This record gives sequence, structure tokens and C-alpha cells, in this order.
Amino acid sequence: MTIPIIIFTLYFIFSHIGLYLFFQKAGLDGWKALIPFYSTYLAVKLINKPIYWVFVYYIPFVGFIVWVGIIVELLKNCGLTSFKDHALAVVLCPFYFSYLGTKADIKYLGKSFMDSYKKPKSREWVDAISFAVILATLIRAIYIEAFTIPTSSMEKSLLVGDFLFVSKMSYGSRIPNTPIFFPFAHHTMPFTESVKSYSELIKLPYARLPKFQDVKRNEAVVFNFPAGDTVALERQNETYYQLLRDLGRARVWNDYEIVARPVDKRENYIKRCVALPGDYLEVKDAQLYINHEMAYQSQGLQFNYLVKLQGGINSEDLLKRDITEVYSTNVPGIIRMNLTEKNLAYIQSLPNVEKVEKSIKPLGYYDDGRFSHNPIFPNTDTTSWTEDNFGPITIPYKGEVVDLTLKNLPIYERIIRVYEKNKLQVKDGKIFINDKETTSYTIKMDYYWMMGDNRHNSQDSRFWGFVPEDHIVGKAVFIWLSLDPNKSFFSKIRWNRLFSIIHSDDDAYEDRIQK
Repeated sequence: MTIPIIIFTLYFIFSHIGLYLFFQKAGLDGWKALIPFYSTYLAVKLINKPIYWVFVYYIPFVGFIVWVGIIVELLKNCGLTSFKDHALAVVLCPFYFSYLGTKADIKYLGKSFMDSYKKPKSREWVDAISFAVILATLIRAIYIEAFTIPTSSMEKSLLVGDFLFVSKMSYGSRIPNTPIFFPFAHHTMPFTESVKSYSELIKLPYARLPKFQDVKRNEAVVFNFPAGDTVALERQNETYYQLLRDLGRARVWNDYEIVARPVDKRENYIKRCVALPGDYLEVKDAQLYINHEMAYQSQGLQFNYLVKLQGGINSEDLLKRDITEVYSTNVPGIIRMNLTEKNLAYIQSLPNVEKVEKSIKPLGYYDDGRFSHNPIFPNTDTTSWTEDNFGPITIPYKGEVVDLTLKNLPIYERIIRVYEKNKLQVKDGKIFINDKETTSYTIKMDYYWMMGDNRHNSQDSRFWGFVPEDHIVGKAVFIWLSLDPNKSFFSKIRWNRLFSIIHSDDDAYEDRIQK
């Protein structure tokens, strides 16, 4: 937090120099502008605004709205009514606001001027829209933001078409890395495919406000996609690094437009946090184990199954039971289905179903000659892991000292080089970090392991690895709207999901472990 605190402190110190000068213009002692609380009270009285402004001013970030109001109203009381002056004084407050305070020809006119001043109708609209945009942007950046579920990686827990509110305060609101951005846009300007919606003129280091809680095991967490630091714009649904492995760097850079994105402008993903820093994780035949115990399975957890049929199957009955992911195969009489335990029991009970078998990729599946480039983390030939048989692996935690070898280096390489920004080299079979030979490394951040509940239809940590703490955006809290993309206009709303709370399974997991 050190650098952001210094920046914000300097902003308000120099801003209050301007307040000092305007107090003098209004006939007040300038030094009173430098006294916390009292200066705010005097400024609010000076511009004839309600006393509650003083209290709102000290609400984190929302108070910035009051500060904007104080600046604008002080300028109005001095006869400065142009939108240009107001905008420059707000955006360049430490400079332009203080500059206006030094101009001898600008006098404090006060109530007599304000009583005669009539704001044009167009200006009223501009002010109202500006206020709404600033307020909404602050709320969205710091407190709570709306997200939608675009893919089926979390079904049947979270559905395609669910609209969520995500609390950014729960884990501590993250200070934006790129504070200059177009409101309500993420990384690309509306109606464009490649025009950036942000500027990197100012880049802030990672910092968070105080948190209400730690990330808990099995919570639905929104985070910035760690492997999204580099993107091929024409193939954004695919991981850039897997494209390199599949096609080669020369072809990727020749055929596609490649862009880099800062942490807070990478794609937003939502998965379940199945493992915390320090946890021991393993997947055996698609069953997840955490700390040597079988992990708790949420009701929405589903897997892919091969179903052998005699005859057909009624698609309407499947839809009634919310079985929506059904795929054909090259083998007659065999189909694939993604099923929860409840739906698995239903399929097994059908008279024309001969056999149901879970689809499981054994160890070495990607090494048998059918695949030239392993898509499973750490994406090298140092393991034979698959999404169904993975690990064991320990999730890194802040302060952990890990022993480094050429065999395990791929697991920690991205942490060392990308997330924690060190120079990493291997020369003559030896590991060098920041040009110093080493056999160990001290982890600087906490890391998490994210997996989708739709285990066989989820690109998650099994494919691209750990999620650093500085990529965590917030906690999914509740669903405020849910629209079924497969239904007609008049029946799209899933009424039973509206305003439903997104629960964590952490307590149930801990209870089971204790028993």
C-alpha cells in the first residue's frame, strides 16, 4: 500500500494548497484549510451545502464525490462557471485548482452571485450525467460490480445467463493498476475489437484496501485470467501460450495481432477456489483431494460420461431435468453427457441405457503420440498429468522457500519470472535468478487453485496453473438476474434464481473433515 498511500496523500496535500488560497479569497484564515475535519466543515458552510456532506466526505472513495462538489461550488462562488474550468480543476486538482487560487483577478463573490446565477439547462444535464458516471465508476471499481456468466464452466452451480453481483470489498478492494480508463469498459472500447479502453500513462503497483475476510476454500471467486497477460486478438477465446505451443511463435505473431494487458485489464474469470495457499492438491480419476482428504463436492458438480444406448433418447425429458450438454460421438449408439450425481442416477435408471461410464483421461494420455503439445499445467514433458489425474502439487504461499531443480522449475517458472517479475535463466544446467545462481526461491505472494464445477468443460488451473493474489477481483455474492439463452423471449427469466445467494461450501467441507 505504500506507493498508493504516498500518491493519494500528495494529491490531497497539494489540493489543500488550492483550498488554502480560496479560503483567503473568501475572507477566512488560510491555515484553517489545513486542519482535518474543520476545513471540510468550513468549506461545506462556505458553499452553503448540507452538513451531511462533511460526514459523507470521510467515507472511503465516496468522499471523493463530495470533494469534487466542493471544488466545483467554490469555483462557482468565484464566478467561474465554465465546464472547462470545473473539469480541469477536478482532474488536475493539485495544479489547476491551486493555479486559479493564485490569480488576483478571481474574487470570491459568494451568495450574491449564486443567487443571480442561473445554470443553463444543457449544463444541468452535463453535470447530472458527469456525477452519475463518476459515482457509478467509483462504486464499480471499489465496492461492487455486476458480472455475467458467459460459459458453462461452472454449471450446474452457476448457469450461462446468470447475472451476478461481485463484492470487491470482501477480500479487500484492489487499487486499479491503470487508474486512467474509459468508464464502464473493461479492456476494449465499446463497439470495437482492439481499441484500448485504458491508458498506461499512470501505472500503480499492486495494493489493496483492508479486507473483511480471506478467500475461503470452495468460494466462487472472480479473478483476472493469469495467462491473459498476452492475447491474440483474433483468437481471444484461446490461451496465447497454448497457441504458441500449437502453432509456433513465428506463425502466431505473423497471423495475429498480439497485445499485452496489465493485471486489472485481463479477462475476468469465475471459478471455485478449491485450494488455498499451502494446500496439498491431487486429482485421482477425476476425484479431487485436498490435504489427502476427498474434497467436498457441491451439488452442481458434474462430469462427462459416455452413455451406451439402445435406441434414442427424449431430448425434451433431458431439458426438463436440465441436462443441456449432450454430444454425439463417432461410435453409433454412444453419446456423451455432462451430468450431476442426480442426473446420473436418472440416466442410469432409463430402460434403454445399457452402460454409463465416466470419461477419465489416465496419466500419460497426452504423451501417447496423439497430442504434440501438452495443454496441462505445467505444459511440459516433465509430467504425465491430465485433467483427471493431476499432481500431487502444493499451492505456493507467501514466504515459502521452495527448492528449485530443473525438473520442478516449470511449476514455479511463471511465478518467478512473470508474476513476481524476476529475471530467470537456465545456463549449463544451472538456475539463475536476477543473474545469481540459486537452488531455492522465496515466494512473494499467496497463490490459489481455481477449478470449474463442470469439471470436463472448464479451462481452469489444471491447464494454466496458479492464480496470484494480485489477480483476485472479488467474491461472487448473489444472482440478481438469470436469463436462459435457450428459451423464447417471454420465458427467458429463470425466476427461481433471482436474488439467490451464492453460498460457499467451505463450512460443510470443514465439518466433514473434522468428523
